[in-house]
Amino acid sequence: MPATPAPIPVTVAHGDGIGPEIMAATLQVLEASGAPLAPEVIDIGEAVYRSGYSAGIRPDAWESLRRTRVFLKAPITTPQGGGYKSLNVTIRKTLGLFANIRPCTAYSPFVSTRHPGMDVVIVRENEEDLYAGIEHRHTDEVVQCLKLISRPGCERLIRYAFDYARAHGRRKVSCFTKDNIMKLTDGLFHRVFQEVGAAYPDLEQEHLIVDIGAARLADTPEAFDVVVLPNLYGDILSDVAAQVAGSVGLAGSANIGPQAAMFEAIHGSAPQLAGKDIANPSGLMLAAVQMLVHVGCPREAAMIHNAWLATIESGVHTRDIFSPGRSTRLVGTQAFAHEVIRRLGRMPQVLPAVSYDAAPAGGIPVAPLAPRRPALKRTVGVDLFLDAPGAQAADLAARLTAVVLAPETAGMGLVMITNRGVKVWPDGLPETFCTDHWRCRLEVAGDRPLTADMMAALLARAGAAGLDVVKLETLRTFDGEPGFSLGQGQ
Repeated sequence: MPATPAPIPVTVAHGDGIGPEIMAATLQVLEASGAPLAPEVIDIGEAVYRSGYSAGIRPDAWESLRRTRVFLKAPITTPQGGGYKSLNVTIRKTLGLFANIRPCTAYSPFVSTRHPGMDVVIVRENEEDLYAGIEHRHTDEVVQCLKLISRPGCERLIRYAFDYARAHGRRKVSCFTKDNIMKLTDGLFHRVFQEVGAAYPDLEQEHLIVDIGAARLADTPEAFDVVVLPNLYGDILSDVAAQVAGSVGLAGSANIGPQAAMFEAIHGSAPQLAGKDIANPSGLMLAAVQMLVHVGCPREAAMIHNAWLATIESGVHTRDIFSPGRSTRLVGTQAFAHEVIRRLGRMPQVLPAVSYDAAPAGGIPVAPLAPRRPALKRTVGVDLFLDAPGAQAADLAARLTAVVLAPETAGMGLVMITNRGVKVWPDGLPETFCTDHWRCRLEVAGDRPLTADMMAALLARAGAAGLDVVKLETLRTFDGEPGFSLGQGQ
């Protein structure tokens, strides 16, 4: 007789709102499939937040996650207000789960959709971009959020997207950015897409500005296959794509890192539906299918997925996708799970059956980063951000010009002043609306380096002159190329 496989430890969290109901349904299906799993249950979410853990997770839960390195998580609720952090973001960053994989597939004619041929996989960056969560209030009127894009973050995500496309027989990888406006951050993502893509000549490749890309994804999703995006765009458009395919309630996701993986539905905890046995467990079930593939259980993954497809085909639907004339029976959360269990071993008759026999056990390997030579860096100026309510640009220019007329800041000169990114000095227009937040660019002339002592002296003199400096940003060149956005007229 073949040896019984050793149980695979998996950390499980039942979550908040509808989480416990859809997790119970999912675990029943997993158990009925014979998947050799050994669940370790942890408590996370709202109750843990309320008990004094601002991240929504206790140390013993981290111990389980670090031990199993596989996490099946139901939705959680983040309390509003106070110092509460998003636990999803915390887990993704702490465990290095850099890639979020969200398949969005139409199940026509059994689930209503305008796009019956849709079969798109969104590959979203998971750790950086605006989701770094670094925000500051500078003045009475202006706050900022830092958008952080790193070359390593772009490279490993984009390479993973291409490797995913190859491993799953996909034909095309599309990239969406807004690099016509954010030329450094989104520009880096686009540039790395082109660099990495050169090693995949067998795959069709395209880049679209995110606004037209989003419009086309919503209007003609059949034109896309794998779409790779920075964090914020990926978060928004994966929900859009799931809804276009049929329902956000049908979509599961995998969060992949080199050391661990987390699997979850893409929707929230929907507390208004909790305890009513009406939530659709499909998103979490399909996330569990991704988990089984990841841990090397392709047979059980295919068995569950095909039984789920057969259930959808039969017209047994939960409330979110029920449609008179298309559906045959309205069921609740637990009854839907029982219908899937009843069909384990069956194949769908209309929808394409799935097989995961060719899927790599343990998931797609995360390629190592290529070493790069550090650039030659030189500091050539600073952007000073001032809190100056009611100020006039010309008056600020005169005061700053006087500030730099000193031996310790010799060689520095005021180049421009902007307000909310619009140049207001020199040659500003009186129609431009200004807030109390001013960016003042000072640069050194010629090849003279800008030293730390000069910057310190600049800050000291600006303070002595009554200027309220809220931030200083250095301007650097990298191998002679500006590492900062240029102002109008520069």
